[in-house]
Amino acid sequence: MTGVEVKVEGLSKSFGRANIWSDVTLTLPPGEVSVLLGPSGTGKSVFLKTLIGLLKPEKGSIVIHDTDLVRCSESKLYELRKLFGVLFQDGALFGSMNLFDNIAFPLREHTKKSEAQIRDVVMEKMDLVGLTGDETKLPGEISGGMRKRAGLARALVLDPEIILFDEPDSGLDPVRTAYINQLIIDLNAQTDSTFLIVTHDINTAQTVPDNIGMLYRKRLVMFGPREVLLTSEEPVVSQFLNGRRQGPIGMSEEKDTAQAQREMAETGGELAGLPPLKPQLEATAGLPERRAVRRRRERVMQMIHTLPAAAQHAIRHSYADRTLVGAVAGGGHRVPPSATVRTPGRNGRP
Repeated sequence: MTGVEVKVEGLSKSFGRANIWSDVTLTLPPGEVSVLLGPSGTGKSVFLKTLIGLLKPEKGSIVIHDTDLVRCSESKLYELRKLFGVLFQDGALFGSMNLFDNIAFPLREHTKKSEAQIRDVVMEKMDLVGLTGDETKLPGEISGGMRKRAGLARALVLDPEIILFDEPDSGLDPVRTAYINQLIIDLNAQTDSTFLIVTHDINTAQTVPDNIGMLYRKRLVMFGPREVLLTSEEPVVSQFLNGRRQGPIGMSEEKDTAQAQREMAETGGELAGLPPLKPQLEATAGLPERRAVRRRRERVMQMIHTLPAAAQHAIRHSYADRTLVGAVAGGGHRVPPSATVRTPGRNGRP
């Protein structure tokens, strides 16, 4: 089943007088993997909770299957929530239950399946995330990475059309994070569900998503094809992707413009630029090709003329490389002239 489109329009959320973010507008394309970045404290996790109706926004709409979650009845909201699977930061497992019972919990709560049917589903999902044989272990007996995978298996048991990941890399070392990232891509290839990942991990943002957004100063400053943000020279983007101190983002709050400009001037321009653009992860050999890849390519190529020059170049270069690799694998046919990309100039212009 192909994942569903999620259309967010003009969403605003506050707690009392404290505004979290305002006028957030984005569309999660069906079946694609999207990432939401932003400095700590910008309300990324709040956004996930708002998407599934756990928090109610003051303004705006969230439309899924032609239904606005913000204004629908409680009974309709209950049904729509079944479209979602959520992987929480710590896995959110019940400490007194073994992994099998943790993963079976949503099936026992929300379906009328027999225990034999439940066992079939649970074992299928445990195999999917590489936990076969660990059914009787308690959460306290396994590693953080295994708890993440168990939480992911539980998020999958109701075959959701939309899967939300709240910092799946938190608490994991770079190697385990790399495994989780590959698992996310492999699951997308097998489920074709719509994925949204909240993360601070730059490598995840560079290699996993089809689309990237960024929350900053209580606004969604950017959302679109991954190449747009990864080639952007906006100071906040450059600072975040490079993980450096100098720039608009401060320790506890955003710096004022004068301070940020002064810090950058003191570096003499030595910190300009972005990390090299990394290729997007592909599904593991032997798994189905991600159906989102073709849909995404058609969608992006239709809008490419509206994107910044550097992003256009990166997109064309990426697709030219894939065509070349496919041609070599398929017999060495030449890349068509239309796929040829020239070397960009200083400002990313072909």
